[in-house]
Amino acid sequence: MAPQGKFSYSNFTDELRQRLSIVDVVGRRVPLTKKGQNYWGCCPFHNEKTPSFCVNEEKGICKCFGCGESGDIISFTMKVNNIDFKEAIEELANMAGMKMPEYKPRDPRVVQREESLFDICEKAAQTYAEKLFTDEGAHALSYIRKRGFTDDMIKKYRIGYAPKNNIIANKYADSKHLIDSGLCRRGDFGMYDFFRDKLMFPLFNAKGNIVAFSGRSLDGSEPKYMNTSDTDIFHKRKTVFGLNFARDAIHRANRSIVVEGQIDAIKMQCNGFGETVAPLGTALTEDHIALLCKSNRNITFCFDGDGAGQKAAARACSIVMPFVRDTSDIKFAFVMGGKDPDEILTNGGVDAMRKIIDDAVGLTDFLWQVVNNNFVVSTPGGRAQAEKFLKTELDKIQDPELKSEFEKEYDKRKFNSWHKWKKNTGPVINIKLPDIDSITKNTLVYIVNTYPELAEKYIDFLGSLGVDFDAVSPTMNMDFTAAEKFLVSLKIQRYLEKLNAQKRELTKRGLAGDENVRDEIEQIDADIIKYNEKLKLLFSI
Repeated sequence: MAPQGKFSYSNFTDELRQRLSIVDVVGRRVPLTKKGQNYWGCCPFHNEKTPSFCVNEEKGICKCFGCGESGDIISFTMKVNNIDFKEAIEELANMAGMKMPEYKPRDPRVVQREESLFDICEKAAQTYAEKLFTDEGAHALSYIRKRGFTDDMIKKYRIGYAPKNNIIANKYADSKHLIDSGLCRRGDFGMYDFFRDKLMFPLFNAKGNIVAFSGRSLDGSEPKYMNTSDTDIFHKRKTVFGLNFARDAIHRANRSIVVEGQIDAIKMQCNGFGETVAPLGTALTEDHIALLCKSNRNITFCFDGDGAGQKAAARACSIVMPFVRDTSDIKFAFVMGGKDPDEILTNGGVDAMRKIIDDAVGLTDFLWQVVNNNFVVSTPGGRAQAEKFLKTELDKIQDPELKSEFEKEYDKRKFNSWHKWKKNTGPVINIKLPDIDSITKNTLVYIVNTYPELAEKYIDFLGSLGVDFDAVSPTMNMDFTAAEKFLVSLKIQRYLEKLNAQKRELTKRGLAGDENVRDEIEQIDADIIKYNEKLKLLFSI
């Protein structure tokens, strides 16, 4: 909550700090290397050879242990560019794609309304918590206990019950901003509670203040969860359930786990996976990912294994791509058999859940699965669509070198998986050529795995050789030009071997009295001269 005398920049700077990672801001000016939980580089404010400039992404601060300079994204931008506060804000706003706010004092009435909203939410949480342990809330209490919640868990997460009557509207009718809180609405007969007969989960901001609620239906009606509408102090797209409880655990575990629902998140946190959070519903957003990446860029998404869960995972994969760095570890885990993490923990225990998390698929493999599951890659049209989709996703990666590595990896996979290796039927006379020696074979494996673009270009020729290109690639020193020259020369040599073999077969037929082979032999002789000249020219370049 901003003090009354602050300018409107206060909320805006908080938004900047939320959207921008200090690692990204500092990394634009200082090459950084991750060591442990922090990033290190040479200080931009004094000359040094040994890196002593430390950047902590979770806390959003940087500090030099050599000269003592320290700060956040704003003070760093001011110091490194020698600009004032307003100019630094403008530069960071451009980086975040945000529009600058007007420079004016905060309206005291806005500040007062925010304070009133915090107060209403806190009082409502107390009322809901009390109602859970009354006769009215007995069925809600029974439900949550059957889900494995202890009284200590209920107390920690401040779970409550919203009764069927309009308890909030009646109890706090004198509050000026009750409608603004989203807890009540106005109908033809006056105000009424938005949440009725719901199991209530308070939603907290980063400071631990209750800003909204999520209500779960108890009678099986849809939607399963209802959330407070956006207010001055709550924005669904920017709120991650359980993050206030999970921050320390995310730091210790060096990752966050994202599940689909509030109950799953709480059960995971209370069973050894304290780093678990959930979006409000399945609508994962870029803002959710940005918030998590501020704590840690290692994220494991854990969704149901059904069709809806697979779609949610594919959407998460697409959303997370702009946030991927070379230090990121993004994974996707699936709970199969129509179950969720809560049910796995209840019936299979912590070990079963841990195995699911440990068996999570990495981002590279999961995106490859998405492509192959959604496009018919056995057809040229399907492969073209898959190529376009894959390019669109990879274009989201901000680090050019990382993007290039992803492209190389997928080029290899496309070459080996989408284009089946097929033996050519050969000419009319079937001649068995000599086997490829081990040196040539190793060279070919190196070229295919190092220069996938050459593999695509010469796919028909390479496919005729019968070489296992999935073999371990040797270490060689061969640039792109030399690699292509090797392929072209080998192709010509193999063709010359084939021509000479054909000539020998035709000559045998001629000696046996077949006069019809004379013209064919003359044509082969001309081709042999032609391709020998090409080979000489290639070696002379």
